[in-house]
Amino acid sequence: MSDDDFELYDLRVELVRSGPGQIYCGNEGDWFELHGEVLKLPPGQGFSIYSLSAVLPLLPAKQRVTDANDWMSTDAEVACPDPNCPSRLRITRIGKRRFSHAATTAVPLPTKPQE
Repeated sequence: MSDDDFELYDLRVELVRSGPGQIYCGNEGDWFELHGEVLKLPPGQGFSIYSLSAVLPLLPAKQRVTDANDWMSTDAEVACPDPNCPSRLRITRIGKRRFSHAATTAVPLPTKPQE
């Protein structure tokens, strides 16, 4: 581990049914994974941009280590943005991945003060 390493969780977002009725934003079981900043879909499957817009703002926070008492650690489902759709988007942490600060940004880390 180098001085500029950090860890992020890989995430899986899956479309799950939360009640009766027709799902309008895709198919139950549709999913994608987020590895670092890369969104990965299985071959031949799409994902609703409206559903994606509902969950996207939460993903960077879900990727980071959080306190066990933080709601971000426990709350895992986001409602579909269509109020008539009985689906939720379930966010699951599926593993950790290590990154280097220098490999992810051109902004250098601040220099450490001399002791």
